[in-house]
Amino acid sequence: MCPVMDQLTKIVSEINGFLWGMDCLIPLLCGVGIYFTLKLDFIQIRRFGLAVKSTFGGLTLHGERAGKHGMSSFQSLATAIAAQVGTGNLAGAATAIAMGGPGAIFWMWIAAFFGMATIFAEAVLAQTYKTTDDQGHVTGGPAYYISKGLGSKKLAAFFSISIIIALGFIGNMVQSNSIADAFQTAFSLPPLLIGVLISALAASSARASRKPCATAWRAACSPTRRAWAPPRTPTPSPK
Repeated sequence: MCPVMDQLTKIVSEINGFLWGMDCLIPLLCGVGIYFTLKLDFIQIRRFGLAVKSTFGGLTLHGERAGKHGMSSFQSLATAIAAQVGTGNLAGAATAIAMGGPGAIFWMWIAAFFGMATIFAEAVLAQTYKTTDDQGHVTGGPAYYISKGLGSKKLAAFFSISIIIALGFIGNMVQSNSIADAFQTAFSLPPLLIGVLISALAASSARASRKPCATAWRAACSPTRRAWAPPRTPTPSPK
């Protein structure tokens, strides 16, 4: 490896060690989750049944597509999961077990439990500060409640740029690398070939469903963007 890459790897490792160490994201993420859990009286337990009923109660395979009036609770959940869950969750869990042992799973459960209160607070803020654009689309999410709730357009712009870079470039590269590395280890296939196949599949999927992909991308940039949007108003049939 060339000296420049060695130095770059060292810098990235140091930054990563600080961000994911005991002085930054670990106490911040868990601390915020514990705060909201206590402040909301364990909302993830008290309202768990209501959340399941609201999400899956009206589940049907013959429902309408998401439109400008919003989407159903299950559609919102599926979009949010599609935007957040990927190969990184599998590779990350495997890495945590390899480095920290089976007990790492337990601490991931604990973090996820408190994180439920955090995501609930995010969803409430998204609904509180959501708006409707000129075309009638329901819009909202972190950038909106940062701008309107905190009154900081600069911070909202910073978040928007960061999330575009993270989801549009960094996340895709990490997931593609994980898939290519897994195929190389298991089947001795060249990473370049796997990268080309992944690109072709992604392009084919995007071309086949341009409108749904655009809707998913808008929601992916802000997972709470359309959560629990207002129900559609049925159009009266002409008599």
